Amino acid sequence: MQFIIKLHPEIIMKSRRVRKRFTFLLEGNVRRIFELNQLSVEVVSFWDKLGLKVNPQSLDKQNDIIDLLQRIPGIDQILLVQESKFTDLQDIREQVKQIWQPLLLGKSFAVRVKRRGEHPFSSMELERNVGGYLKQNCETNGVNLNAPDLIIEFEVNDDTLTQNHRRIKCLGGMPLPTQEEVVSLVSGGYDSGVATYQMIRRGARTHFCFFNMGGREHEIGVKQVSYYLWKRYSESHRVKFVAVDFAPVVADILENVNNSQMGVVLKRMMLRAASKVADKLAINALVTGESLGQVSSQTLTNLSVIDKATDKLILRPLICMDKMEIINQAKQIGTEDFAKIMPEYCGVISRKPTVKAQLEKIEFEESKLDFSIIERVVDEARMRDIRSIGQEAEQETKYVTNVEVLPADSVVLDIRSAEEQEQAPLLLPELTVKHIPFFKLALEFPLLPQDKAYFLYCDRGVMSQLQALLLHEHGYTQVQVYRP
Repeated sequence: MQFIIKLHPEIIMKSRRVRKRFTFLLEGNVRRIFELNQLSVEVVSFWDKLGLKVNPQSLDKQNDIIDLLQRIPGIDQILLVQESKFTDLQDIREQVKQIWQPLLLGKSFAVRVKRRGEHPFSSMELERNVGGYLKQNCETNGVNLNAPDLIIEFEVNDDTLTQNHRRIKCLGGMPLPTQEEVVSLVSGGYDSGVATYQMIRRGARTHFCFFNMGGREHEIGVKQVSYYLWKRYSESHRVKFVAVDFAPVVADILENVNNSQMGVVLKRMMLRAASKVADKLAINALVTGESLGQVSSQTLTNLSVIDKATDKLILRPLICMDKMEIINQAKQIGTEDFAKIMPEYCGVISRKPTVKAQLEKIEFEESKLDFSIIERVVDEARMRDIRSIGQEAEQETKYVTNVEVLPADSVVLDIRSAEEQEQAPLLLPELTVKHIPFFKLALEFPLLPQDKAYFLYCDRGVMSQLQALLLHEHGYTQVQVYRP
């Protein structure tokens, strides 16, 4: 089994020196990720692509290999190919027919050929010859060069025939770490997860900085989504997860700052703290999930005032995306289930928040604050290797049992939203099923009879796992997860 790894088009457009460096980094990332996942492959670098050959001991892991390749930044697409030797033109036609004949039934097609070496035919002659042969010897719907149902691609290199069996779209973007490092401010919600992903995809080694305003439960969830993003999209490089207890800062703001100015002041204090974290890591850029006009603190005027709290570069990948675009991308990258159960903790809520903050007024309000608190919470912040987060998550969730078969007297709590329940009802005729959306579970679960065993259900199990963990934290240890 062999794959051709096609580089993202922006890499191919760069100068020879830059392309060589980017390709070298991508090759190293591919090797490292496959080693970490214990898959045996050989990687070879060419001018405009990489070749990946699967060794015999990993031949039964095709789906795992494709999944890994699809989420490595810098890979635009992969081709599953088969190499063979040929003797003459007739041999090429027969080999192509053997692969494609079953797929051509009733389909229109076009032939695309790349040729290298000395041959008694040109690339165009080879395309026409093979196309005519397939038309005559297969039950097709004819040749269509403009909009074919199938495109038959192969390469001829000296006496080697390389046929493409399958073309698979991948992540694209730039290899890690072709850009400088950044610190992303993560909250566990839709916005910060997508913003972090976009920076990873552009080749920036992205560290995670979390300001905890929601207690232990909030931190557990954010650790898990941060680990998920790292593991899935940037496993090739180590990064840090930094947790800052921001409750003392929030308390200082609530006690001393004018209500209408609280949102902007809070964001400025976050940037100050994040800048100090970035200084410890020798990093000059911060990433946020802010989108223009989404909330009151994200007007142009307010963002300008917020930015003046630090001399770091502030990157906002989502600045022109609307909320539905962000949610849709969260679905694509796999962070939606995390975000659903972790509404963003705003920390402070202004009754009439300013949308045109004035720097002088903001600075006056901040003069009432104790800035030594910022120094203290950053000094006390826990800075850990992201890999340890995965180990902690396993320890925290190992007491949450997943079951496939339910006992006869089970009570199943369907914690999906009402819309999800309507679209795909959970039908368990002989069991009790109660519908309690995840966002009501913490309030309603204590009201249920506590002499029964409860099984949480959601589509993917992620939401149920986290909710069960949070209930365990509050002493409800009889909760398990139903995963049919």
